[in-house]
Amino acid sequence: MRFAAYVALVASLFLWSGNWIVGRAVREDISPALAALGRVLIVMLALAPFALRGLAAKLRALPLEGWRTLALAGLFGGGLHFALQWLALHYTTATSATLFISTSPVFILLLAGPLLGERVGALQWLGVTVSFAGIATIVSAGDAAALARLSVNPGDLLALGSMLMWALYTIMLNRRRDDLDTPQFLFVLTLVGAVTVAPWVAWELAYEGRVQLSGVGVIAFFYSALGSFLLAYLGWSYAVLRLGAARAGAWMHLMPAFGVLLAAIFLGEHPRWYHFAGIALILAGIGLSSVKPN
Repeated sequence: MRFAAYVALVASLFLWSGNWIVGRAVREDISPALAALGRVLIVMLALAPFALRGLAAKLRALPLEGWRTLALAGLFGGGLHFALQWLALHYTTATSATLFISTSPVFILLLAGPLLGERVGALQWLGVTVSFAGIATIVSAGDAAALARLSVNPGDLLALGSMLMWALYTIMLNRRRDDLDTPQFLFVLTLVGAVTVAPWVAWELAYEGRVQLSGVGVIAFFYSALGSFLLAYLGWSYAVLRLGAARAGAWMHLMPAFGVLLAAIFLGEHPRWYHFAGIALILAGIGLSSVKPN
């Protein structure tokens, strides 16, 4: 049983990592807005038969705070996280983007204080500082002068924004007080996500006259919807239930490793020295941040 949980865990992390590679590979085949909208719509349709029964009654019983938490979870996790991710991959490499996955615990730590009332100690602040030094190393490509001139890759900043959205989504999960089961929660998440990104698609149609889509792009967002969203989420939930959140969470740092490996194999991207230096600083900062304040 534990072996199956580890298999599900590694498979989920692999599928999530692959989404960054796919997004970079098909950046010319599908517009980022359409990719984001198509992803959530496919998941909604897949979940509808399992989610709709009893959903309306549960939503009616929710207090205002419950509605607010669900809406924010959908905004950050169902819409903005993925939209920023695919937009980022138009401007930066998958290698750089996947390394920023490890910044999520840092953002969660920063947000946990003001949003959850958790105390942050001096050692944790030191860890945040070290991690941000690693982020700066990657976004500046190891060039301190470029950082001083604010000459950084906008794609890297968008990838960072995507992980900030994921951290906010994680915080919202911690604040959930609803009775929705997993299919119902994911259905609401994707519904809010669709509402969030629909204006972006409308903007593309209005100002560019079309939305970009090819056969390869269709395959890509089916992978993104069914593979990196639905299957990965179910596998992650299965693993967390049997291994515990702390043990499963420690394995998330496999994702940058998977991402770098897949980018080298499928995209011909090879990490540079500043990628290794940056991720080393980020992980060292996370290590320091993991020490609980007295």
